[in-house]
Amino acid sequence: MMLQRSISMLSACKTSSPPKFHIPFTRNHSLLILTTWSFTTRGNSYSPNSNKFRTFGTAAAIADDRKRSDADTFFAEESVSWASLGVSDGISRALSNVGLHRPSLVQAVCIPSILSGTDVVVAAETGSGKTHGYLIPLIDKLCRMSDVSESDLDDQKLKKHRQLSLVLCPNVMLCEQVVRMANSLCGDTGEPLLKVAAICGRQGLPFKEPDIIVSTPVALLNYLYATDTEQCRRADFIHGVKYVVFDEADLLLCGSFQNQVIRLINMLRFDEKQLSRTRSADSCEQDLNSDALKVTDTEDEDYPRTDSNAKEDEDTDENSNFENTETKSGFTNRKDWRRVRKIYERSKQYIFVAATLPVNGKKTAGGVLKRMFPDANWVSGNYLHCHNPRLEQRWIEVTTDSQVDALINAVNDGLNSSVDSSSGIVRTMVFANTVEAVEAVAKILMGAGVECSRFHSDVSPEERTRNLVGFQQKGGVFVCTDAASRGLDIPHVSHVIQAEFASSAVDFLHRVGRTARAGQPGLVTSLYTEANHELVSAVRQAEKLGLTMAFSRKRSFRNKLKKRGFSKSSNAPSIHSGVPA
Repeated sequence: MMLQRSISMLSACKTSSPPKFHIPFTRNHSLLILTTWSFTTRGNSYSPNSNKFRTFGTAAAIADDRKRSDADTFFAEESVSWASLGVSDGISRALSNVGLHRPSLVQAVCIPSILSGTDVVVAAETGSGKTHGYLIPLIDKLCRMSDVSESDLDDQKLKKHRQLSLVLCPNVMLCEQVVRMANSLCGDTGEPLLKVAAICGRQGLPFKEPDIIVSTPVALLNYLYATDTEQCRRADFIHGVKYVVFDEADLLLCGSFQNQVIRLINMLRFDEKQLSRTRSADSCEQDLNSDALKVTDTEDEDYPRTDSNAKEDEDTDENSNFENTETKSGFTNRKDWRRVRKIYERSKQYIFVAATLPVNGKKTAGGVLKRMFPDANWVSGNYLHCHNPRLEQRWIEVTTDSQVDALINAVNDGLNSSVDSSSGIVRTMVFANTVEAVEAVAKILMGAGVECSRFHSDVSPEERTRNLVGFQQKGGVFVCTDAASRGLDIPHVSHVIQAEFASSAVDFLHRVGRTARAGQPGLVTSLYTEANHELVSAVRQAEKLGLTMAFSRKRSFRNKLKKRGFSKSSNAPSIHSGVPA
């Protein structure tokens, strides 16, 4: 009863649709590099009207891909090696030392695209290897540049030509995870290949001149503005950033993060424009220091603005001192700004990574990216916005009277299983929609003799980290909100339970994506009530018929459902326990 009282059922839920650029990977490696939306390389200049081309794998290859074994749905074929993707020998050895002997399907496609220097959008299912997919080529690029610079340039020129990679993440915990993954790649001496630093909260850089900086949007703006009021290093920082990654791009480009992320993009792209104008006008000296950055906050017509306040996901302590300093543009004529924006020499590379990337509508993350970066290469996974064949699902309809018993039975079933036979550790994640619901679920489980740990915003950051590390190392039951559904790489989660059904398709996909990762099998048990029936029916019908559902954070699920032709009278599949996905 306590669990039931804590649940806030939403009769109008939201859902979403796969990008139009969804093209499955094929088994034939010769097609792997081409099975994306491949737009012509723009060389050294950017123009919105560049020609585009698209290449599809054959229907037979796609059908063959659907019949592959569990392991083959994650890894590229054995003939595909790191070296064949263009990765250097030193990076290949570092990957082998941490157990990464073969690239995944997603990595086999996105690594060559990123190495080519084009802007890339990686939209692939959770657990497909996206983080290493962008870290490996960036580390390779920086290592090659470092070797050339150290041999050809003196110390003063080396500092001037130093190149920096910037990775933006929605929360502190994901930032720390990316830093750990990057630092795990070590050279022959046992030291990390590059210096990787995180800017989180109010502190600055832990050491001088890092090669990769990982930060949340607000923390980075605090670093650039609040701790650098005289703009001494802001210009040098912006000039030095050559590669920018937006991890969980759909979250960063929408909602509470949007204003800060768009502001950073404006700063970076305006620096490109100023540098391009300087190079093309040898007779005209340009000041690219603080005065140039005074117009970086000018709103470009391609970028939407929202009135939502800055907010870090589950980490609200780091944005209190951020001052949203607005400056006036030096351009008096808006048309002059647009002419500067249209054609300019590119000097930075932008990479967007997401497990859910809706494209329907101008305000969706995919729609924004199509306008902002029309020449980007789109890499799309086989199981984007759907469930992979390694995932088994059980659907259990519950009532107020049966809800608690069904939850306890599902947890005990997971603890009695032995899915992860390699380590003998069983990990079960239990999701609820609110902090109150998590506390209620934890109390119920502990009352039934099941030990569990909690993860939500009301738990201190120290305790959250301690609980997460304990769950990763020892397994058990992990009761959490959706704060644990995005980005966190917890290996070998055998069972995911939805004590409360997700309120949107986006949350649903991220929750189920915690299991069946990296070629492993997994089980999802979803408890739902009559209030969730419409969303559950639509999800299962779309899954069965291969329809595209419309993701939307702005419009109600019921309205989108009507537009897609769903209705209660339609022949939706029956819903019962034990039905595999």
